[in-house]
Amino acid sequence: MAAGHPALLPCALASLPLAALNMRVRRRLALFLNVPTPVAADWTVLAEEMGFEYLEIRQLEARANPTGSLLEAWQGRPGASVGRLVELLAKLGRYDVLEELLPSIEEDCKKYIKKQQEEESEKPLQVPAVGSSNPQTTELAGITTLDDPLGQMPECFDAFICYCPSDIQFVHEMIQQLEQTNYRLKLCVSDRDVLPGTCVWSIASELIEKRCRRMVVVVSDDYLQSKECDFQTKFALSLSPGAHQKRLIPIKYKPMKKEFPSILRFITVCDYTNPCTKSWFWTRLAKALSLP
Repeated sequence: MAAGHPALLPCALASLPLAALNMRVRRRLALFLNVPTPVAADWTVLAEEMGFEYLEIRQLEARANPTGSLLEAWQGRPGASVGRLVELLAKLGRYDVLEELLPSIEEDCKKYIKKQQEEESEKPLQVPAVGSSNPQTTELAGITTLDDPLGQMPECFDAFICYCPSDIQFVHEMIQQLEQTNYRLKLCVSDRDVLPGTCVWSIASELIEKRCRRMVVVVSDDYLQSKECDFQTKFALSLSPGAHQKRLIPIKYKPMKKEFPSILRFITVCDYTNPCTKSWFWTRLAKALSLP
């Protein structure tokens, strides 16, 4: 980098996820980028560099804080990291932003690492990692009610249902409409299909990645507060960048007081609350789950 410009982040910090940045840094960044200026790149240019499409950027323009919404949306995409954000700001020549915010960004990163280390040290045991590069562990061989006891014929599903316990009544309706009709779909509902006694994070990862063709996300105000639902959604998104493989299908089944989650905002939603399209709801959802 040219003389007089701030150095980029150390490698140990650059690889951290965007979640490491707290709201104070994000608000300060928005002060620099929200206001268009003819002499410097604003948030729209940054969005283009992040890979957002024209229509996505136009939707973000309607937000009160487009820079903040942009960071939230980008956070769920592959390749989003603190280091990449700093690189893009440098690429766009926004050294004024880096000079002002880089010390705070580094401080956030160090706090994030410390918190992760503390949480790791508090874990009572180490659970086996589940990923596309790892074979199925013995622990996860029999995790559903219909699994072969020897793990030789794992049960598979058309869709994994991501939901909060408070939304279980709608999940029951989903079972009636999609499993007990001519659609004959097979849904994975954790309270019904998953055997107790194994780490919930490992089970969810195994089912979403290897046993289920799609994932239906039942979005509600309670969903936004659920760490388990947040993990499941982000894990599924990481397997299907930008949801181009149509892996995720969000459902809004009742009015919400809170804002719709940003990481799902650019995926077509099945809206059960719209009286004009309610009669088509189950047919559309069943068709989406039946696609190869």
